[in-house]
Amino acid sequence: MPESAISTPPVPPPRLELTGISKRYPAVIANDQVNLQVGPGEIHAVLGENGAGKSTLMKIIFGAVKPDAGVMRWNGQEIRIHHPQEARQLGIAMVFQHFSLFDTLTVTENIALGLPSGIDMAELAMQIRQTGDDYGLTLEPHRHVHTLSVGERQRVEIVRALLTRPQLLILDEPTSVLTPQAVQKLFVTLRKIAAEGCSILYISHKLDEIRELCHHATVMRGGKVTGTCDPRQESAASLSRMMIGAEPEQHPRSTTQTSGDLRLKITQLSLPKAHAFATALDNIDLDLFGGEIVGIAGISGNGQQELLAVLSGEDRRAKPDMVRLKGKAVGHLGPKARRSSGQSLVPEERLGRGAVPEMSLAGNMLLSHQTAPLVSHGMIQFRQVTQLAAQIIDRFRVKSSGPDALAKSLSGGNLQKFIVGREIMRKPDVFIVAQPTWGVDVGAAAQIHQEIRLLRESGCAVLIISEELDELFALCDRLHVIAKGKLSPSVPIADATLEQIGVWMSGLWNERINTPGTAEDKQAKQSKQNIDATSNEAVTHSADRGSV
Repeated sequence: MPESAISTPPVPPPRLELTGISKRYPAVIANDQVNLQVGPGEIHAVLGENGAGKSTLMKIIFGAVKPDAGVMRWNGQEIRIHHPQEARQLGIAMVFQHFSLFDTLTVTENIALGLPSGIDMAELAMQIRQTGDDYGLTLEPHRHVHTLSVGERQRVEIVRALLTRPQLLILDEPTSVLTPQAVQKLFVTLRKIAAEGCSILYISHKLDEIRELCHHATVMRGGKVTGTCDPRQESAASLSRMMIGAEPEQHPRSTTQTSGDLRLKITQLSLPKAHAFATALDNIDLDLFGGEIVGIAGISGNGQQELLAVLSGEDRRAKPDMVRLKGKAVGHLGPKARRSSGQSLVPEERLGRGAVPEMSLAGNMLLSHQTAPLVSHGMIQFRQVTQLAAQIIDRFRVKSSGPDALAKSLSGGNLQKFIVGREIMRKPDVFIVAQPTWGVDVGAAAQIHQEIRLLRESGCAVLIISEELDELFALCDRLHVIAKGKLSPSVPIADATLEQIGVWMSGLWNERINTPGTAEDKQAKQSKQNIDATSNEAVTHSADRGSV
């Protein structure tokens, strides 16, 4: 055949191409000349610190925010997306970190809300079941959402997105509520979706996940793209350098433990559901001593919020002796009395509980600092309030315009640093924190972790409620698991493994896990890759049937 007759197939255009995308707000440039390309069937990560501009960029792609400048091309054609409905019509679907489901509706009814009107509900139920079976996302279409586990709720969101037959799927922190076993199963599903030609934009702060799953990565810092790479060829340290300009400080765990007094004691704590969709607490026992960090792991929705409400004093239904703080019965007392007894608490919800959105950072200091020197004889000392807020901003490297900045103007990670700093500055005897680094970038997480370690070394008793197993393994001296409102026995962190905790998160802490004796075996057991496929399937199936 003559050489001139040989032709090469045309290279398809990028599925999505952004050129020079910019978005300015009065106090900040969220996106500054951002370029991004995502090919067909590509799993593409977007990395960056809190406030780097990732969320704004995703909202621009999905049509929720209009850019000030730049060009967007879809399959080679220049487009403008004015609202999310247009994005869906083009074939862009997004699964947000916070689910948007109605508890009192069925799976089918929830999914129907995001589809064109007039759809046949029986036909839709069949499509849901078929799509779930095809992608390993099994669902029962007629179940009400309030009966679903968190893993099943995420399946509803993903199946809803897949039913629109997307060409681009955007996932925001998709593994924040999943067990290690469920994460691996999700990855199998995502690889299958990508193999069929769907492009995936994957937003996560978990660098190990990105290195395992994604084909390419775009790194952002300060609203700008600072680099692109193949994350499979990078280390966690090199990705961190691209994200924050340096590797996060390494603070090895202290091997010494202060033998402190009993600071917090929970005894046979049982409470019925506060409302129809709450979780009842069932005979919970816990001891917390000064100079130690104790963690509570578990899948969201298994009683963490209810336990935290009891510990904070928001829920005062407990008998006084069920909760003792430094020897004093406080089960019936409110938050102010517990703060006066030396307790600080960081709630899971930043805006609305941890901070008032419309108030300044200085004003938010007064939510928990209501004694001298900030308040004296009933009078607010505004200068001291502002000075302490400025100290927190400086010490915890909170990116803001200063103490007068409104809480709602900060990114989630920066607001978290401020709230944690506000409570640490009270120098508590007991420090309780829920999800300390949820949605926080790697640099900020390292800083928060170090501050928690310093509290422990000062003799403070620390209780961490978190769904981040890596975080709990890095910080804690002992670990409990909460499932269906029950609390497991504690296990020393040196004896715990990810496999064991993953099984316990299904409520199966009576199951015995073999414990290797060699250091090499212990190190291997703490690797996600060591969870075998049989355990993955069995535990995930158990969890997804609502046993957690």
